[in-house]
Amino acid sequence: MRRPTFSNLLLASGLLALTQLMTPTGAAAETRLALVIGQSAYRAVPELPNAANDAKGMTELLGNAGFTVTTAANLAQNEMRAAISDFAGKVGASGADTVALVFYAGHGLQIDGENYLVPVDLDPKREADIPLQGVRLNDLLNTLGALPTRARIFMLDACRNNPFPALSGAGHGLAIVDTKAGAPGSFISYSTSPGAEAEDGNGTDSPYTAAALTIAKQPNLPIEEVFKRIRVAVAQSTDGRQIPWESSSLTTDFRFFGESSGQTSSLPGADSMALASGTRSLEDWRKELQGKPAPVAYELVITEDTVPAYQAYIELYAQDARTPRLRTVLERRRQMLAWERATAINTRASFEAYLQNWDNSDLAATARRLLLRVQNRNYALPVAAAATPVAVAMAPTCPCSTPSPPATPVNPGVAPVIKKRVDKTPPKRKVVETPPKPRRPPPPDEVVVYERAPPPPPPAAVGVGIGIGIGMGRGGYGGGYGGPARGDYRRY
Repeated sequence: MRRPTFSNLLLASGLLALTQLMTPTGAAAETRLALVIGQSAYRAVPELPNAANDAKGMTELLGNAGFTVTTAANLAQNEMRAAISDFAGKVGASGADTVALVFYAGHGLQIDGENYLVPVDLDPKREADIPLQGVRLNDLLNTLGALPTRARIFMLDACRNNPFPALSGAGHGLAIVDTKAGAPGSFISYSTSPGAEAEDGNGTDSPYTAAALTIAKQPNLPIEEVFKRIRVAVAQSTDGRQIPWESSSLTTDFRFFGESSGQTSSLPGADSMALASGTRSLEDWRKELQGKPAPVAYELVITEDTVPAYQAYIELYAQDARTPRLRTVLERRRQMLAWERATAINTRASFEAYLQNWDNSDLAATARRLLLRVQNRNYALPVAAAATPVAVAMAPTCPCSTPSPPATPVNPGVAPVIKKRVDKTPPKRKVVETPPKPRRPPPPDEVVVYERAPPPPPPAAVGVGIGIGIGMGRGGYGGGYGGPARGDYRRY
């Protein structure tokens, strides 16, 4: 009767030790929140059975790692945006000691240098429909990047082949996202290299998620080491056809299982392992690989996943069977780096430089379209040209109107020529007017009083009256008319 009891005690002790080993002790000092999205039941294209399995497996893994997980499946566009918004609200309310993680399994597309997550109701008829029907990856990154958090982790198993026939001109895979260009404290992982397509796999899970479910469980592994091992495992399982990629600007240490120190890096925005940064030169990698067996050197360069590492391997192991495959990876990586620069600068010169080197690539048609777009847009005048004196003809004609700046030529390096309008009309002579002399004030008003004439004489005296009138009226009219004569008035 004692043996079963002793066996039960051993079993209980083993389970307790395993639980303590797998419990993320660092989670006690931080809040861990996760959003898991699995897009499987697409309506316009065939389903992705593995996407649902990947989301289910990651939900279980992250729950065991101390995350509070929100799982959402088969989201339409409005539902996906709402899920991201709700998750951002939880992250913002949880405080600055929060680790936010988003896992996405499903289709992803690259249109005009932008990456899009694909809702299940997306049904495009042309490339211009994707910005209207899809969800921009940058919207997800910027939404969480604006919140005070300890770390933001994005895992995208979204680089599968493009299933939409109307998008034949879209580029393969996803474009590069440089986390160092945004807010520090971010880590993003693709299931394959930028510009490449991931395999859905023949098993229950995709090669990327299957490797993550196994390797992330290992205790006390920094996140950078976890994803380096994931990259090597996926490259081995796919015979080098799929090589995951990461970009990091983490400023603190993070472990899925084990103690996370939470210490800040010495340089803000710098990742502790310098992932994909190319800090080691080509010469450094030549020295590193010199004399090593080809399999060992191959695993080293896959682990680091940088252009100098691949180039050094190709030079030193030119006859190795893996070299043609790595040469393809290197060529595509250089092309995607050039594409990232062209779209980030977004000028005529940047797209012309890309087309000069990659005129036959899958992104050439998009580059030509974007080149035409920047050629047709209006350029603002340079700051130096703004201080140039403006011709009189360009000045506003009234206080409520302002002159329109002249259109800048297509070549922004050539300053526009402003021609002054010359008025050949001779100037008019200035006429000086003499001020008028002051006028004398008018005399005071005169009051004229008319005096009624005396009554006419009786009839007997008519002759006398006429004679008197003639004698006294020289120089005027006679006064015998019964009304006042013109000269017969008095002034007072």
